[in-house]
Amino acid sequence: MLFNLSEKQREALLAKDKRLLILAGAGSGKTNTLIQKILYTLQKPKIRSSNILTITFTKNAANEVVDRLILAYDAKGIYKNFLSDKKISKEEKDDERGRQVKSNPHLESITVKTFHAFCYQILKEASGSSFDNKFRVLTDNDGDGLKVNIKDAIQEKPNDIFAKVLKDKCKSTQYLLDLKRYILDFCVDVNHFRRPAKSSTNTYPYYYTALRGHRVRSKSERDIADWLYRRNIKYEYEKEINLVGFSFKPDFYIPQADLYIEHVSGISYNTTNKDREFEIAGRNHVKTYESIMEDSSLFNLRMEEILKDRLSISSSQVASLKFDEEFRTYHDKVFDFIKMTHRAMSMIKSGPDSFEEISEKASKHQHERVRMFYKLAIPIMKGYKEYCVDKSYLDFDDLLIEAINLLENNVGVRKAYHDRLKYILVDEFQDVNALQVKLINLLLNTETQLFCVGDDWQSIYGFRGSDVEYIVNFNQYFNAAKIIKLDVNYRNNEAIVGASNEVIKNNKFKIDKNIVAHKETRNKIQIFRALEAGVDDVAYLLEKVKQLIDRGYNGEDILILYPRSKMLKPYAEALKMEGMRVTTKTIHASKGLEAKAVFVIGLKDGVGGFPEIWLDDSVFTVIKDVEYDMLMEEQRRLFYVALTRAKEELYLITVNKCESAFIDEIPSRFYINDGDIADNTTNTILVCIQCNSELKKAFKFCPECGHDVSNGSLK
Repeated sequence: MLFNLSEKQREALLAKDKRLLILAGAGSGKTNTLIQKILYTLQKPKIRSSNILTITFTKNAANEVVDRLILAYDAKGIYKNFLSDKKISKEEKDDERGRQVKSNPHLESITVKTFHAFCYQILKEASGSSFDNKFRVLTDNDGDGLKVNIKDAIQEKPNDIFAKVLKDKCKSTQYLLDLKRYILDFCVDVNHFRRPAKSSTNTYPYYYTALRGHRVRSKSERDIADWLYRRNIKYEYEKEINLVGFSFKPDFYIPQADLYIEHVSGISYNTTNKDREFEIAGRNHVKTYESIMEDSSLFNLRMEEILKDRLSISSSQVASLKFDEEFRTYHDKVFDFIKMTHRAMSMIKSGPDSFEEISEKASKHQHERVRMFYKLAIPIMKGYKEYCVDKSYLDFDDLLIEAINLLENNVGVRKAYHDRLKYILVDEFQDVNALQVKLINLLLNTETQLFCVGDDWQSIYGFRGSDVEYIVNFNQYFNAAKIIKLDVNYRNNEAIVGASNEVIKNNKFKIDKNIVAHKETRNKIQIFRALEAGVDDVAYLLEKVKQLIDRGYNGEDILILYPRSKMLKPYAEALKMEGMRVTTKTIHASKGLEAKAVFVIGLKDGVGGFPEIWLDDSVFTVIKDVEYDMLMEEQRRLFYVALTRAKEELYLITVNKCESAFIDEIPSRFYINDGDIADNTTNTILVCIQCNSELKKAFKFCPECGHDVSNGSLK
């Protein structure tokens, strides 16, 4: 059992310490160490499979652990052949996996689950006063590995419920109008300083959208229009008239009162001539002034004075408004608001503050947008919670929260798990959040061994709520912990290991490790600096992929990585035109993968490059603030993950004189500058067969005549 293990892996398996953190660097055999720990523990006297809990972060990871445990007992290789058969469907493999576990006395009671799936099990096995143990689960996507009974499945999704609650809240006219004002001000009119069209002679363009849906020239005019709309008073905006001598457009005309309203501000044109026109024609007109607009009581008083003797009381009643009519052209903006509300609620539920405490903090925020968001969102969050309680629904956040509440408040349930679980293993510990750490601590007693495997250098999911704090300061959360470092990299060559070590040294918040390469190959990293972005870099990648294929590499051996999906487009189109099939992934999605040859694209500086730090929306920093330096360190860890996917060859593609700052962190002894393709592409002239215009290789259509050149019809 302990054969083919390194000294550090063997130490990890044999350690008797009750709190263990195995710091497994990239390519150090993390998964193998975890599997061997389970198998070794199963051989111990008086230990049953039911005494072991293994927690993973994804369903695929849980399946991989179970498969490798089954393979350990698969002496004849039958299950290995079954898994490798591509003709067998995923559903068939899932079913067979379950049968294999049940038929194996060593594994039949073992628990390998995601955090959410394990919490689901806890709640289904027990009951609590705060939830109905016949609850059903609200899931997104594939349920994160959560297997629920068919009777527990819900067609509704969380965002469906948010939409229902929002629509119900909008039965209140005041709430509806406040929501519409928020949508218009902060989602539609994102920029109040648009330039007028080039053909327009208007130097005073429309900046703001009124509640009625039309655009006006100033915030004050918007407030006047909204005041009238809220009271169901019909008006016309800038209706052109010619009373005596010339044409002009008064700001507002109210037909019911036959009244014109002009608003005068510091940027208004002189109104003397307009005033004379109104007097000569004998038409009713009044003025409002900018001085009253900052004081809502003065503004309301002035508007009421203007209209009280001109309109009947019935025409000044609050408007009767309908959600579908008010938001018929803003469905996408409303959905964005719902998604923001959902994310904010999830963050609040995972943190220390209540809805009320966040509402109080937000009410003091310096920005109106943030104050308005929480004024509108908190009632929706509370309504969502009430709806779920009424329907006996639990979402993913609730599964963790209710399981924690149950273990905290029910001594009997907690003791049952303490008695049952002798070993708790946690994979990818660098990805945990506060709730998950709290759950782990509740499952532990003094006799339980906690065996966590992870790598702080590969913590890249901060945007999902994970916090590298828990692995870096492991001892603060788990007393008397022992840390064992797996420091031999069996995947990457010396250049890649050396380069990645040097890059990550620039992070301050980390655990120091001295990772060494097991492979002796000295292939250096190849860096290509394109002279013309979108042309040379694409041509370089095509040429290198072709060379690799000619050397016997297949599509699964070649992996193209990119920080954001939009970066792949020109490369994907070029590969498709050439009929080349390779594997492509975002760097985040590549975590845990490896390939013989890896290309990392998008490595340029500046906006749209890498790193690109976007400080989180101020709406979310009310709940949890994140420092710029920490975001930069996570971007660097993401680059580290990209570098360490390559088993043999690594190509970094950038733009000359615009290289990513991370490339500058790689010492020159670990790479070569590959410029051959740049020279070739600049000397090769491609010409359209139709009009003889010069073309770039990546073009699909001639920019001069529009001729389709994707089929290779070039001179």
